[in-house]
Amino acid sequence: MTVVTDEMTAGVAAGVTAGVTDGVTAEVSAEVTAEVSAEVSDSPNPWVAEHIRRFEETAGQPRPGISDLLLTTRGRRSGLLRRTALAYVRDGEAYVLTASNAGADRHPAWYLNLVAEPAVTLQVGAETFRATARPATPAEVDRLWPVVVAAMPSYASYREATDREIPLVLLTP
Repeated sequence: MTVVTDEMTAGVAAGVTAGVTDGVTAEVSAEVTAEVSAEVSDSPNPWVAEHIRRFEETAGQPRPGISDLLLTTRGRRSGLLRRTALAYVRDGEAYVLTASNAGADRHPAWYLNLVAEPAVTLQVGAETFRATARPATPAEVDRLWPVVVAAMPSYASYREATDREIPLVLLTP
């Protein structure tokens, strides 16, 4: 479990407040900062927990050449905040995530959480902000699947490894 310190909160608050622009109020920024400063449980997967640690140490650049973000969802059963590190691609203003679960026969917990509660928090680089998640439509999946595979070729083998339809998720700020 990771507890965000007051020093980290102050840095996030400064970054969020500095990013306030048209139509975004300081109240929303304060809510995001409050959520970020709450107790967050990182993924129990050791590789993902290490990825989160590297993300934080490198200001959001843990793997050069790969676009990574931190996704915080609310646990659908526990109600606790859950954080994981994921690769993404962009589609206009949307961030596109692939719920591959490395080709496992079940959806990842983060996907089930955001289906239950689509209001999420993203950290991209040093910027933290709220977003709304939704599963991609079949037409969007057809259009975006080649894009996500080009970014992360392993997704193609994950798709072959499972009978499950691997969802794509669009997150919009």
